[in-house]
Amino acid sequence: MTTPDTDSERLKQAAAAAALELIPRDCVIGVGTGSTTNYFIDLLGDIRNHIEGAVASSEATAERLKKNGIDLMDLNTTGDLPVYVDGADETNTRLQLIKGGGGALTREKIIAAASHEFICLVDESKCVDTLGEFPLPIEVLPMARSYVARELVKMGGDPELREAFKTDNDNYILDIYSLDITEPLELETRINQLPGVVSVGLFAHRPADRLVVARANGTIDVMKATA
Repeated sequence: MTTPDTDSERLKQAAAAAALELIPRDCVIGVGTGSTTNYFIDLLGDIRNHIEGAVASSEATAERLKKNGIDLMDLNTTGDLPVYVDGADETNTRLQLIKGGGGALTREKIIAAASHEFICLVDESKCVDTLGEFPLPIEVLPMARSYVARELVKMGGDPELREAFKTDNDNYILDIYSLDITEPLELETRINQLPGVVSVGLFAHRPADRLVVARANGTIDVMKATA
């Protein structure tokens, strides 16, 4: 009998395989960070001769890409990318996302912004009506940690410092629980305006363009945002 964890991994693999069919060939692509994206990277290695290379959103992703024989590119030299592929911790029907469970939210947001299309791959457990059950990650400069935490308390959140963790940018992550995210666009702007915030893991102003959802019944849905 399949365990729940095995079921989850099976769905991640299915989403990754479906996303592979959507990427263009003979170009440089952006690649995100996380367990689902790792399956995509391993599959990408099988077609490495059909892409020019990849821009990585984290050091961990860069290492995995290299192990799969994929050339690493610098976003400063590639210019805009045709497509960015990544997972998410939560998504709503507008394909607005919470990301940053792996701590790479700032680089992920940069590459997503520089890409013409953002393809997000998830299993069905990540699909929600309202964002916020998953804690919202915020990358902050070390000296601003306490100040930003106090400001988030004023917004109704319950911030927790991610223990023994620093980002690839050498910053801290605050995970915010119990935050009202019924207005994601407004909240993203408000948090980004706090001095010391590097980036917030709310992808509302730059949501996904297509969402690849692997479902427990074996089907794959490719969705576009609803109004």
